[in-house]
Amino acid sequence: MSNFTLTSPEFKDQDPLQPAHEFDGFDGTGQNRSPALQWQGAPEGTESFALTLYDPDAPTGSGFWHWILFDIDSSVTRLAAGLGSTDATDLRASGTQATNDYGTIGYGGPCPPRGLPPHRYIYTVHALGVPELELPANATNAVVRFLIYRNTLATATLTGLYGR
Repeated sequence: MSNFTLTSPEFKDQDPLQPAHEFDGFDGTGQNRSPALQWQGAPEGTESFALTLYDPDAPTGSGFWHWILFDIDSSVTRLAAGLGSTDATDLRASGTQATNDYGTIGYGGPCPPRGLPPHRYIYTVHALGVPELELPANATNAVVRFLIYRNTLATATLTGLYGR
């Protein structure tokens, strides 16, 4: 059994996300604020981390990628609330943000279609066996995710729910 865990002081696993996390656009009226996250118990050999936020329930046929953050220094074990809400690409030790499926760099909060059951928003922290992914600045989120998965030693997930 793995000791690698991901938690948030803002919500527990399978609990609703807050309206502040909702995307501000596509008829969403939230603050587009990423939640605070923290992890512990990464496996030996971890040289960096990556974080993804995925909605498997989005009516796209392939889900929706809301946030891709990579090249997080191995000394980092928490991300402050709002860290991903800017359009900053390089967040120093806290990583580099890729373009999400909204077409913007950084965190893109939940914004499921109104009237549907709540969607699952799966935050996954990946312990990586490389210090950085060595990607060009214009790498697509699919390429970034490919290299994340290729170099993953272990993962920990936390799922929030959101409906409108």
